[in-house]
Amino acid sequence: MMRIVIQGAGALGSILAAHLARSGVDVVLLARGARAVQVPEQGVIITGLIEAQVPVPVATDPATLEGADLLVTTVKTYQTDTALAQVRHLNVGSVLSVQNGVLKNEQLAAVFGPEQVLGAVAAISGEVLSDGRVLFTANRGLYVGEPAGRLSSRVEAIVRAFDAAGIVAIASEDIAIAEWSKFVSWGAVMALSVLTRLETWKFLSDAGSAQVAASMVREAVAVAAARGVAVDDSGPLPSATIATADEKAACEAVQAAGRHFAEAAPRHRMSTLQDLDHGRHLEVEETLAFLLKLAREHGIAAPVTTEICGLVQAIDHFQD
Repeated sequence: MMRIVIQGAGALGSILAAHLARSGVDVVLLARGARAVQVPEQGVIITGLIEAQVPVPVATDPATLEGADLLVTTVKTYQTDTALAQVRHLNVGSVLSVQNGVLKNEQLAAVFGPEQVLGAVAAISGEVLSDGRVLFTANRGLYVGEPAGRLSSRVEAIVRAFDAAGIVAIASEDIAIAEWSKFVSWGAVMALSVLTRLETWKFLSDAGSAQVAASMVREAVAVAAARGVAVDDSGPLPSATIATADEKAACEAVQAAGRHFAEAAPRHRMSTLQDLDHGRHLEVEETLAFLLKLAREHGIAAPVTTEICGLVQAIDHFQD
């Protein structure tokens, strides 16, 4: 049986661990803080897409763990270096990160070596509520793939395990496209969630904020293209369509995504907005700021993203 360690007991880590535990997989959830108390006492309680209360094995001291067939890190991007330092002793067969952005794989490779690293994208959303329950709002797919762009037996085994547990899982033959396709639209959606503080469907449906999102997506797609990645429409927004459409059609594509969120996930709020509400730091330096760094390296102008990133950084400056 595959042994899986999930690092991070926030919404996504809890959702993944609960599904795996419920299906009989040997899984351990590495937790800290309030979650390290809540989960052992009451299990992981999920509401929303499913209603379940699942006992999940929890470890609070990474030093007590020796190894795993798969390590999944779900911590916030700004916690990556500290979190990986705590588990670098683990003997792992494979490691993947479901964090936002495209910097994560380099960070994993620096700790565990490139041969252990798999690419991954999580189109899965949730929120830890004040009473410890986890609101499960989206289960659109966990994409896993080899960085070299091929299918492998380990990828197929991981996908089978998650899919059998109830997490929609897809083996990707070109995970770089999947990662960048999410990233180029996620950055726009993340930033607008922070600036508007609204549920996702609301600011995507608004013509003014939709235009800002479309401009940011266009700029990010240009960076992806400079790095040899042709994005598709699999992300939160249809990035390929937005990049090639005229201004009016691009805005309408964003608004159409807003209508989809209104129907499919009306309570969906970006994880960064949740962090803002709880006074936590925002995932901006490793995402939008990193994108702008890449843009400068390739000589690509990104005026809208630059201005929006500056606003989000100003808000983050005053987070605890």
